[in-house]
Amino acid sequence: MLPNYRRCISCRKVAPKEAFLRVVRLYPSHEIALNQGMGRSAYLCPQSGCLQIARKKDRLSRVLKAPVPESVYQALTQQLESHPLVKRQQLGNDRPTIE
Repeated sequence: MLPNYRRCISCRKVAPKEAFLRVVRLYPSHEIALNQGMGRSAYLCPQSGCLQIARKKDRLSRVLKAPVPESVYQALTQQLESHPLVKRQQLGNDRPTIE
């Protein structure tokens, strides 16, 4: 895998880490945080399907080796709605245009 590329825990897609939502188990407190901090990380595509699969199969808890509270899933859902890639896909502008 190329440097600064990560893999989605749900669909296994590989992309630059900026294209994903990041969930972190902070070191040494073992608290769960979003997009910041140092520790064990898991990456999710900014798609509702990937979040639903991760939630249903409890993939975040397994990858982070810590229980993930419901508040984290709610925060991820809110971030998913405001993510720029999701907005572009909803508008149908997911491909760059040449003018």
